[in-house]
Amino acid sequence: MHDMDTPISVLSFDFGLKQIGIAYGQTLTKSAKGIVILKAKDGIPNWGAVGDLINEWKPNLLLVGLPLNMDSSESELSARARKFARRIEGRFSADVQMVDERLTSQEAKMLVRENSNKDGSRLVDFTKVDHIAAALILQSWLDDHTLGSAL
Repeated sequence: MHDMDTPISVLSFDFGLKQIGIAYGQTLTKSAKGIVILKAKDGIPNWGAVGDLINEWKPNLLLVGLPLNMDSSESELSARARKFARRIEGRFSADVQMVDERLTSQEAKMLVRENSNKDGSRLVDFTKVDHIAAALILQSWLDDHTLGSAL
């Protein structure tokens, strides 16, 4: 666990079976930004690409969104996200926490829809929202560190 008085950098993952959104943020400015979406095959990313991102951004902490049901129960996808988090922890010897991600994908889609309406675009590409959802997960943690929990 990190001393929250010392600024740290964080990568956040919005786990999905086909895509995994990734965001970067840090506690000094308390801001998060989506950086990339990695393709996944049945929830398994290109681990080399994940390693490259970790080497490039050098985070002190990794967050993985935990997709809970609205009644706070866990689903099959929750178990898959936990497995993904354990794999990151083991492969990269990283400090990893889970963060409740309920409604972040819907919020990300709403933001994309609003921005496309401002641009006058009629077509909205919802396949490009996972990094925004990852940023929302990270921003919620930056706003309240108690949202993170151990694997």
